[in-house]
Amino acid sequence: MSLRLELVDVHAEIEGKEILKGVSLTVEQGRFHALMGPNGSGKTTLSRVIMGDRRYKITKGSILLDGEDITNLPAHERARKGLFLTFQNPVELPGVKLFTLIRSSYLVHHPDDKRSFQEFITYVQSKARLLGMDTSLLSRGVNEGFSGGERKKSEILQMSLIKPRIAIIDEIDSGLDVDALEAVAKSLKDTIYTEPKMGVLLITHYQRILKYLAPDTVHVMMDGRIIKSGDYSLALKIEERGYEWIREAR
Repeated sequence: MSLRLELVDVHAEIEGKEILKGVSLTVEQGRFHALMGPNGSGKTTLSRVIMGDRRYKITKGSILLDGEDITNLPAHERARKGLFLTFQNPVELPGVKLFTLIRSSYLVHHPDDKRSFQEFITYVQSKARLLGMDTSLLSRGVNEGFSGGERKKSEILQMSLIKPRIAIIDEIDSGLDVDALEAVAKSLKDTIYTEPKMGVLLITHYQRILKYLAPDTVHVMMDGRIIKSGDYSLALKIEERGYEWIREAR
């Protein structure tokens, strides 16, 4: 059964400042949405609010998952129900091996997996190779000394193993050069289009990553609201004309 994430007129603030000003959005499992918008429009805040970051206070509206109100549910419970967030700037966790983190999170979501420890190592290494990722990174501290591209591939690896039903992907293209962007986009495509297909909300400033991924729907966010939605041609128009024409047309 497909999972359905719904945001209904969500308003949210941090330290008394309102960031989200009435966001309504539906993401279904198997559908790929792109969320674009200039800096400061509220995109990253939206991703954090969806996943239950306690720094943000929802002042109005609700978040539903298959009709269940998860507005006040803690982040780890949302993750257990099938939501996943990749971070724009994945942090370093010195002393915690990437493989240890992966195995721990995997077993939370797949407690009935019967692979032996060695079989699981082999499985994770094979997934890493498919992503073009150096398997030696698995024995290093999480993101410790990783390049930008390696950090992003590490996020994708975790996502490909956990197999969430809906993934929120926050600016995974930020800070990447052209070659790294193409490699990360290919890895992401190979992950999100495997069965069962995920529902995806990919957040980005630019069209450049979308040419590799072909979203079903493109949304534009400004000033804490989604003000326009369309197909991929909307992203192409933004690439050509920027965002100001949308603001002027309101």
